[in-house]
Amino acid sequence: MQISDCASVFGRHEFLIRRLHSLSGLVPIGGYLAFHLATNAAILDGVAAYQHRADQIHRLGPTTILVLEWSLIFLPILFHGIVGMLIVCRGKRNLSQYPYTGNFRYTLQRATGVIAMLFILWHVFHMHGWFRWQWWVEGVARPLGGAQFNPAAAVTAPEVLQSSWVLVVLYAIGTLACVYHLANGIWTMGITWGVWTSPRAQRMANIPCMLGGLILAVVGMGALYGMCIADTSAVPAGGERPAHSHASFEPGEETVPGGIELTEEGRI
Repeated sequence: MQISDCASVFGRHEFLIRRLHSLSGLVPIGGYLAFHLATNAAILDGVAAYQHRADQIHRLGPTTILVLEWSLIFLPILFHGIVGMLIVCRGKRNLSQYPYTGNFRYTLQRATGVIAMLFILWHVFHMHGWFRWQWWVEGVARPLGGAQFNPAAAVTAPEVLQSSWVLVVLYAIGTLACVYHLANGIWTMGITWGVWTSPRAQRMANIPCMLGGLILAVVGMGALYGMCIADTSAVPAGGERPAHSHASFEPGEETVPGGIELTEEGRI
């Protein structure tokens, strides 16, 4: 399907697509962002606490995690991002002609959307390699600097971030872009869905949206700070740091999404 075809479909069903787009930004993407940042903030309590959070998530099992990842995270993000790019391409850039606050927020919302989409694509590749196939991880992702995180040894996350200040800057910019896009997006979603339509209601709605965004930003930056100061030399009990600070694969091993090894009995 060509870009023109996508734009044509968008034009014919714009009302429905825009509402699904705004809804997907809140549920499940916004909910997952809050959960993800809060989970990462556990690093502030130490590597052991962060490992415990990772273990809790992966106790769900590889199949359940795979279904949840694609149904509640990846597909909604792809839908939201593709529709968002179409909206950006169709929008008019007139900030210089109308430099008022509302128009600035309109422009910043679209700019942070583009930054957030690019950051998420890079972040998923950087930490998880996009796909879990062994040939992809070993032959493509890792040679290109991807698939650096191993949930069985969550200390790999702070190790990676502590390896370069450039990564820390990129993660800070990407995280703040995601947070602003969500917080301001909730405010615009309220207008789209007719929750707050009067100027007074919109001003009042600004307060919880701004506070929510500020709290998420603090949590996100706190998690990033925790990653930077974490004692990566202390491997929690029961956790082993794999060779080269990420999961390793040996010929004949059976692996599942997330880099989790299966025992002979098939248990994690």
